[in-house]
Amino acid sequence: MAAKNTASTQANISTETFDYDAIIIGTGPGGEGAAMNLAKSGKKVAVIERHSQVGGGCTHWGTIPSKALRHSVSRFIEYNENPLFQMDNQSSNLTFPQILRHAAGVIRKQVRLRSSFYDRNRVEVFQGEASFVDKHHIRIVPPSGPDRVISAQTIVLATGSRPYRPANVDFSHPHIFDSDTILSLNEDPRHIIIFGAGVIGCEYASIFRGLGVRVDLVNTRDRLLSFMDAEISDALSYHFWNSGVTIRHGEEFEAIEGLPDGVILHLQSGKKMKADCILFANGRTGNTDTLNLDAIGLKADSRGQLKVNENYQTSVDNVYAVGDVIGYPSLASAAYDQGRIAGNSIIHGHCDTRLIEDIPVGIYTIPEMSSVGKNEQQLTAARIPYEVGRAQFKHLARAQIANTSVGSLKLLFHRDTKEILGIHCFGERAAEIVHIGQAIMMQKNGGNNVEYFVHTTFNYPTMAEAYRVAAMNGLNRLF
Repeated sequence: MAAKNTASTQANISTETFDYDAIIIGTGPGGEGAAMNLAKSGKKVAVIERHSQVGGGCTHWGTIPSKALRHSVSRFIEYNENPLFQMDNQSSNLTFPQILRHAAGVIRKQVRLRSSFYDRNRVEVFQGEASFVDKHHIRIVPPSGPDRVISAQTIVLATGSRPYRPANVDFSHPHIFDSDTILSLNEDPRHIIIFGAGVIGCEYASIFRGLGVRVDLVNTRDRLLSFMDAEISDALSYHFWNSGVTIRHGEEFEAIEGLPDGVILHLQSGKKMKADCILFANGRTGNTDTLNLDAIGLKADSRGQLKVNENYQTSVDNVYAVGDVIGYPSLASAAYDQGRIAGNSIIHGHCDTRLIEDIPVGIYTIPEMSSVGKNEQQLTAARIPYEVGRAQFKHLARAQIANTSVGSLKLLFHRDTKEILGIHCFGERAAEIVHIGQAIMMQKNGGNNVEYFVHTTFNYPTMAEAYRVAAMNGLNRLF
């Protein structure tokens, strides 16, 4: 089908009948959220996915596989450290290809589930590379067969992001990986360098170290995960150090030299590091370069990201964007909500709903880290009088039973009103535990009060009991 003349198309928008009410490009969490909301509201919706299966990067290369890998390694560590299973004083072995097979099984289940959503809601799925012909027409280049052009009143961009690849790094080399291609690693390295100590770098450092691989973690900043509460990120640093991870702070790479049997990382400081392979995990880029944005007068920034208003509408009135392609907070959970909000805006012309102010963060290292609300550094800078309540997991009966005693819960609350201002957790199941406090923190009309945890009754023994311990610890500091 030939593309229509752009000027003619613009002149006849009011009378043209479009193929769909909305076209969503990308089937990750943001695209799924928008597609489901629009379809359930009676709109005729199509989605375009470049991959052979729905789910986007979240399902195939990012959140799902990395967390599945992490879970396998975490259970492996628990097994090796539990005296119940070490009667013969020998530990078992687990390989990276083995845990990849488990992750592949999880991905298959997620794809089946997500595919059923589109089928059940009668959303048509196209496979291929999408690009703009004009603001209402999208060209699809499938893996095989002729191109086709489909049209819609509204377009939603949910194309996600990909690992940043510097031009002077040869990612085709068999020992140089990014966070997508590391999932194709088919052998166990003895030594890996991870360049970039952000969320992805720290998670993979945990995974490989848990498998017994020697890990060098190179950080471009002066401390790990500086956006987290300092005590919590320091706890991770100590845990890494204690488990044998070597961390080098404040370093920038000069070059990565590929060898037949490994790699050498050349740092700007003059240091050289050799390992079996390297994982380059230093930043991400929005997937906008193949969309032909020039055809509609839309421009991405240097990181491939698009600017949007409070309803996720771009500067082109019928084009919306959600998820990683718009940058912060770049979380799967937030992307889905952004998609739903964009859908409501498309349906009603506007949407008063916004993302919650305090978005929880979960970092799936071993052990996990999670937080919601303000940290101590932010409260101190804002001169807000706060107090701290702490609970050490090693004192909890449930943690002792499960042999997961590493970690703690930290509550920050206002000294005068006792309003909870921040919750920070380090330890097994931290990403789950933090939501108990979040539920109270979100209460209005005086419901947000740290004393709730003192006066309620928790199941015993549970990890949730940490809230009672932390609340009492903090309230005892008041005078």
